[in-house]
Amino acid sequence: METLDLKVSIKECSIVYPSQETEKKWLFLTNIDQILNFSVETLHFFPPHNQFPPHVVIEKIKATFSKLLVPYHFLAGRLKPSHENGRLEIDCNGAGAGFVVASSDITLDEIGDLVYPNPAFQHLVSKSLDVFEPDDQPLVIVQVTSFKCGGFAMGFSMNHTTLDGLSFKMFLDNFAALADNKPLAVTPCHDRRLLAARSPPRVTFPHHELLKLHTPLPPSPDSSNISVFKDTPQDLDFKIFKLTAADIATLKLKAPSATGSGDEGHVGKKTRVSGFNVVTAHVWRCKALSFDAENNPERSSTLLYAVDIRSRLVPPLPMSYCGNAVLTVYATAKCKELENEPFSRVVGMVAEAAERMTDEYARSAIDWGELYKGYPNGEFLVSSWWRLGFAEVEYPWGKPRYSCPVVCHRKEIILLFPDMKESGKNNGVNVLVALPKKEMEKFQALFKEFMA
Repeated sequence: METLDLKVSIKECSIVYPSQETEKKWLFLTNIDQILNFSVETLHFFPPHNQFPPHVVIEKIKATFSKLLVPYHFLAGRLKPSHENGRLEIDCNGAGAGFVVASSDITLDEIGDLVYPNPAFQHLVSKSLDVFEPDDQPLVIVQVTSFKCGGFAMGFSMNHTTLDGLSFKMFLDNFAALADNKPLAVTPCHDRRLLAARSPPRVTFPHHELLKLHTPLPPSPDSSNISVFKDTPQDLDFKIFKLTAADIATLKLKAPSATGSGDEGHVGKKTRVSGFNVVTAHVWRCKALSFDAENNPERSSTLLYAVDIRSRLVPPLPMSYCGNAVLTVYATAKCKELENEPFSRVVGMVAEAAERMTDEYARSAIDWGELYKGYPNGEFLVSSWWRLGFAEVEYPWGKPRYSCPVVCHRKEIILLFPDMKESGKNNGVNVLVALPKKEMEKFQALFKEFMA
């Protein structure tokens, strides 16, 4: 599919400050927050609305953003090493967030398939503002781009240290509530010390999902893209594999009683045959076996994915916890197992990875981060935006036609994101894969073969 020129021109860049005075202080960042020092961009497309033509909606969004920076005061701050201990924290100094107004010379319908991760979507978000120095960039920039038809896109570029997927969904719910002159939908909980390491740290599990850094990275506001999953310079083919609700039901039928490593106490647990588990197991088989250039059945493949720990801790974190409450879990198997074992066994291994995430395991992983400052370690990561519900947020100008991440194509990250909903139906999931051409051909063949 060709990249469509969206003909975007920037009209205005400004700084948005909290609408009232906020407390100046330093916000502690957990060991989970620390390793997520990179930008995440999301897009929310809206069709034309009679009561909210572009000039009205732009003013409304800007005013709402300013109000929202009061309960989310840290988003108007800056990422800096703390004066006390050199640790990366947020200086809640009220320096402001970014706001960009842009317009496109085409209509929303002319873009065509909004699900397709068009590289041109990069023009609908702003990652930095020229008015600030590189080490003084805002933690969040909102760009509103109006289309020729009267529809518009709201693009957020946000440093991941600030929010995870669930707390960003809560942020959007609050955005919608304030835009509609209602009170906050959820009062965010800013106590990140709930996820602080223990003193002294106690690592009680071997964390195969984490990689020690021999030379810890210096804290820096600009360690963007420092990660095991770096952008790959090689040419990558990328494709979206659509799985309908019926396809997912078929995969579930192939795994009626998933059994991980033979722990009979858990057999048939509902989570074992969830949509996420069967889709991830299917993708893992295809990825591991397409990667195997030498056709080595003894080669081990390690899958990683993130798990929300809010409800897994004792006591549980408040669901309103605002920050990153996700940890990486892993499953490892030899290629021959992934190829020859029953599908239900692979699904069981995927499910077991999350079941490992108890309160003590989570605390141990956080303490491990205190000691070793490492990063997730595996062959690839499945990043799921599937159930976050960004497209369910009801703004005064309606729900988005579609909400999606702005993707960068990385060989080691496979993205799951929702399909567009039509007439109230959930039409399944999209799997975005980026691979070198020969691996992609094999992946595609296996994807079809294992579905049969």
